[in-house]
Amino acid sequence: MNKSQNVTDYPNKNTIFMVWKFKDQTDASAVFKKLCSLVGNLNNSYAVRRPDGRTSCVMGVGHDAWIRLGMPNPLPKELVNFEPIVGIKHTAVATFGDLHFHLRAENEAICFDMAMAISDVLRPNAECLEEVHGFRYWDGRSIIGFVDGTENPIGEEREFFAVVGDEDPAYKGGSYLFVQKYLHNMKDWKSLSTEEQEKIIGRSKMDDIEMSDEVKPSNSHSALTAITDENGDELKIVRDNMPFGNPSKGVAGTYFISYASTFSTTKKMLENMFIGNPPGNYDRILDFSTAQTGTLFFVPTLDMLDQFGE
Repeated sequence: MNKSQNVTDYPNKNTIFMVWKFKDQTDASAVFKKLCSLVGNLNNSYAVRRPDGRTSCVMGVGHDAWIRLGMPNPLPKELVNFEPIVGIKHTAVATFGDLHFHLRAENEAICFDMAMAISDVLRPNAECLEEVHGFRYWDGRSIIGFVDGTENPIGEEREFFAVVGDEDPAYKGGSYLFVQKYLHNMKDWKSLSTEEQEKIIGRSKMDDIEMSDEVKPSNSHSALTAITDENGDELKIVRDNMPFGNPSKGVAGTYFISYASTFSTTKKMLENMFIGNPPGNYDRILDFSTAQTGTLFFVPTLDMLDQFGE
């Protein structure tokens, strides 16, 4: 049961993220059965119809839904309900979600059709808590103007850092999926000089070059999200962040999404950002970016979805 869902693909031009909650008086297991089959069908169909479109539909399952659906017990070792991480000024909030869908395609119409097919199954039985339409902004930049995901693992490293291995044999091939929807205060951000912005990120804005350790502020984003294990080896996650916005309403944001072989890696990065390292030395980007959501899911293997499907 090791065939993974497509968690290691690179960000595409168009993305739809959806978070759903099952209604109390519904047969969630019957609905989930249909969804498992649908996810497999969507991935297979578009692989044939649009082989160059890099289309994928990834489904994650939250802690409470995992139990409600009667999925394998014991659970994945680190699948829990995410708890808020509270710093002296900023909080990584915790929000609820039973299911998460990550829909990617070159063509926006494909994302839309996949979202419609999933919603047709879920709408009578569940409530959509979040629907975010992401897009590629220039050369892979976030709306605040810096290239996003430069430190992402590349090539074979992506699977190593994103996919569960032999440390949890029952769930080998799965992945811990964590998401946050951030809103940016663009007025305050734009009031900063480029030099001030670069110190907050820890990289040059135009050419995306990381500052040296001697120059980079200790509370910069890149400094606090670079973590290592007890042996000094760097720990990474696979980010698939996408910008979103509604200019007429003054809304600009980033949907943060990470896939990791262990949630503890992502959690350590969040603690560095919100609490600080050392405590109080929090990530300065949070003065301009507010987390609206925070939810942990587990992405089962395709083999496991086949077992639960119709």
